[in-house]
Amino acid sequence: MSGRLLVGTSSWADPGFVKEWYPPKLAARERLPWYAERFETVELNASFYAVPDRSTVHKWVDDTPDDFVFDVKVHRTLSRHAASLDSLPEDLRDGVKTTERGRIRLTAELESALAKRLVEETAPLAEAGKLGAYLVQLTPAFAPRNHELEELDSLVEIFGPHGLAIELRHRGWVREKRLEATLGWFADRGVTFVCVDAPPGDHIPIMPPLDAVTNDRLAYLRAHGRNTDGYLKGRSVAERFGWRYSDEELEEIAERVGSLAEQAGEVHVAFNNNRGDDAPTAAQRFRTLLGQTPPGEEQLNLA
Repeated sequence: MSGRLLVGTSSWADPGFVKEWYPPKLAARERLPWYAERFETVELNASFYAVPDRSTVHKWVDDTPDDFVFDVKVHRTLSRHAASLDSLPEDLRDGVKTTERGRIRLTAELESALAKRLVEETAPLAEAGKLGAYLVQLTPAFAPRNHELEELDSLVEIFGPHGLAIELRHRGWVREKRLEATLGWFADRGVTFVCVDAPPGDHIPIMPPLDAVTNDRLAYLRAHGRNTDGYLKGRSVAERFGWRYSDEELEEIAERVGSLAEQAGEVHVAFNNNRGDDAPTAAQRFRTLLGQTPPGEEQLNLA
């Protein structure tokens, strides 16, 4: 493997982590430093729900080692998910139109303003060399029959210079007749195509295990667990993504990651099987499998 492999989870403050993984009574302010002793990267999940303020971001920089990396999940409005008006910064709410159910109607003006605000508020990460990429986790409703990838070009313009990774959630984008065009769009713009480990099945919201490197600086894989029924029908995060990876499954992911690392300078692996301590436990076991157990950490059995 030639590329650097960074392994972490899709949050550090998930309620399940607090209940089952962190030491009992560990103060909230101590969780990120404790996490960063065990992993080298994390996905910032809070930014999916609200733009963080710069002072908080500065604290995250101070709480982590110099070589720690954050991937910033962009606001759900930007990734075409439903969002309420109060999820926006207060000064961006004026004049924003909503649906009958109170969901934001995204316009080009709002998209640009919100994306630029996220870049501004998370700038301390970039300034400290701790920004990996901005992550756009698209809704399955962003389907090729109704949309074009070119609709995302404004996001590419704003986030691209800082590093941008996009996860598609509609498998129509990578079916045989469209695959070349889809990967071409990513490669032409230097956007990282997010690979996934997802449940088995040919259902529309489940992406296949496609490995593609469209930016030679960064490859990305997100592990969602393999519970097909829960992924499709679950109402809570725990129901949708709960999964205990077996040794064999982790070895399969390691083989895929090894291939990505031969083509990209850096590979980020984020475990998103967020039920209880499933994700951090899987991520720790995966690091052990890769020979990455942090100094002082007891080797974890893969069983």
